[in-house]
Amino acid sequence: MARYMRFRQVARVGPVEIGTFLDSRGRTKHAAACTAPGCGFSAEYGNRAGAELAAHTHRCKA
Repeated sequence: MARYMRFRQVARVGPVEIGTFLDSRGRTKHAAACTAPGCGFSAEYGNRAGAELAAHTHRCKA
């Protein structure tokens, strides 16, 4: 059964969105994902600073 992640504290840096969520073990995680069509960049981080750094330094190939 699919478990839907509920993102909170969603922010946007250019085309990259950052969100905080709880993983399947109840730990807080942070995700950064590019919303540009055809890019496909996304990553999970243990802290918010890592996700924000990834968003600021991401150079979209699309």
